Amino acid sequence: MKRSVRPLFSALLFCFLAATLICRVAIRRRSFSFSSAIAELGSTSGFVTTAEEEEVAFNETLLEFAAVDPGEPKFNQEVDLISDYDNTRRSHRRYFSSMATPIGGRRRRSRRYVPSKFPVTNLPSSLQVSRYWSEFKRNLRIWTRTKKAYEPRIILDLIRLIKNPIESHRNGVVSVSRYSSCAVVGNSGTLLNSQYGDVIDKHEIVIRLNNAKTQRFENKVGSKTSVSFINSNILHQCARRERCNCHPYGDSVPIVMYICQPIHLLDYTVCKPSHKAPLVITDPRFDVLCARIVKYYSVKKFLEEKRDEGFGDWSKGHEGSLFHYSSGMQAVMFAVGVCERVSVFGFGKSNLTKHHYHTNQKAELKLHDYEAEYRLYHDLENNPRAIPFLPKTFKIPKVKVYH
Repeated sequence: MKRSVRPLFSALLFCFLAATLICRVAIRRRSFSFSSAIAELGSTSGFVTTAEEEEVAFNETLLEFAAVDPGEPKFNQEVDLISDYDNTRRSHRRYFSSMATPIGGRRRRSRRYVPSKFPVTNLPSSLQVSRYWSEFKRNLRIWTRTKKAYEPRIILDLIRLIKNPIESHRNGVVSVSRYSSCAVVGNSGTLLNSQYGDVIDKHEIVIRLNNAKTQRFENKVGSKTSVSFINSNILHQCARRERCNCHPYGDSVPIVMYICQPIHLLDYTVCKPSHKAPLVITDPRFDVLCARIVKYYSVKKFLEEKRDEGFGDWSKGHEGSLFHYSSGMQAVMFAVGVCERVSVFGFGKSNLTKHHYHTNQKAELKLHDYEAEYRLYHDLENNPRAIPFLPKTFKIPKVKVYH
């Protein structure tokens, strides 16, 4: 009797799950209708007064759309490919070894190799390769599992996750208090028209981005560096060097980094032991929070400017699954989480200056929406409650943007 009931029960369970999935898809498609988003734009620009406090009425359609990550399938594919790798297979080892280049050029015979893509090729023994690869896959599992979670309250925990490891190394003391003042120094070419050096250096903490040079620009960008904030592409380049040297500000300056690609966790795993100062990875839940905030601002700006177009056209204009926040945006949000007062320098653009003050780069990256991020900085300074996804209990510090 029991055997005859089980198939019926399984069929009913399958039907229930299928119906639930169909309903969710239908709801999501209805929620992402362009017309409903446009209708909400006109009715959610002001404040709604409640009995307890004033709240901003956010566009619910855009909130839900911002929560969808079009790059997730590609991300999952990369993780699967890495997870299937077997370092004991000779063909895989040969693949990695072929990507190494001898120091001093190909003609020079040397036992030291600089990896062109993966740092494991610079390890002298297969035992070390096996040990690092095992640790890397463990780090990848933890990071991947955490990245799938959305937790806006993570911004309340940045002091414990990032500030305390830095301060513990620096002076052996940790606390729950924020830094008194932080300067986030961007790399915009507009800094060439400024003289902010002394103002920047007076802050308790100075955060610089992606190893931007300060030499010869001290009067414009200052000379003090407390934290080097980078994306993992920077460390990936540094991993090609012997001992993963990635310290333009000195090896005593801590590095805070967010991961751009899953494979970059390998660079972190191999390079971390060689760093005297802390090399800290941002919590993936913080990355998810930043991604949602930027996407909300980007889509809202797009719909306000191009009301005759829809979500699909936004994806085409911003390279869809490649769309991402800039390093500067996450550095600003990091400072917002750990500082009492935040000053922002070098964020903006001008047709009269270079894209970066220290390079000859002229074009912007299409995967970033800088104009949308500028709107975020404006709200941080003038209307912080208009920023979506932040928990109500989070106290946004005073922010000043220097133009």
